Amino acid sequence: MERLLEVMRRLRGPGGCPWDKEQTHLSLRPYMLEEAAEAVDAMTAGDMPHLAEELGDVLLQVAFHSVIAEEAGSFTYPQVERLIVDKLIRRHPHVFGDVQADTPEQVAANWQAIKAKESKAPRSICDEVPRSLGALARATELQKKLGTPAYSEAEVIEALHQGNLAEALWRMVALCRREQAHPEILLRERCEKAC
Repeated sequence: MERLLEVMRRLRGPGGCPWDKEQTHLSLRPYMLEEAAEAVDAMTAGDMPHLAEELGDVLLQVAFHSVIAEEAGSFTYPQVERLIVDKLIRRHPHVFGDVQADTPEQVAANWQAIKAKESKAPRSICDEVPRSLGALARATELQKKLGTPAYSEAEVIEALHQGNLAEALWRMVALCRREQAHPEILLRERCEKAC
């Protein structure tokens, strides 16, 4: 990682790259989303050499933002690394402590309970789900947190007949959840069939 950080510092430093030097956290947002999506595409395709390359691109985003923050005096890469290591240890007391968790469901429940305790300020449910997620993925997570009941096929069709496409999509997401299918992944897979 240190070599990657050195390269980023050189790119942003004197005699470096004009494009890299002008980037900010905000200007890099589309690239963070794009690189993560490309990594997911490589995972879906089962293309391990491509996945290795795309994970490198995701790692580049971590390095890029860390160097920008370092220049501004906001934080450094070692802080980023320490924060995630500390979080992993805290949220895995069944591995690093004396908590018992024998199933993935128990682990997930413990994780959520620990995460809730760590929250610094009360947040609305809407603030707990990233707004930058795709709309279907965000709707799925919001519905889980809100405890939205599953809709039937007839209720989806009813919303369509009423001309309320947004409501029909919301209900369709709930229907997918009932069927234990992730709508974002389903639609992505359908898009691939169209290509």
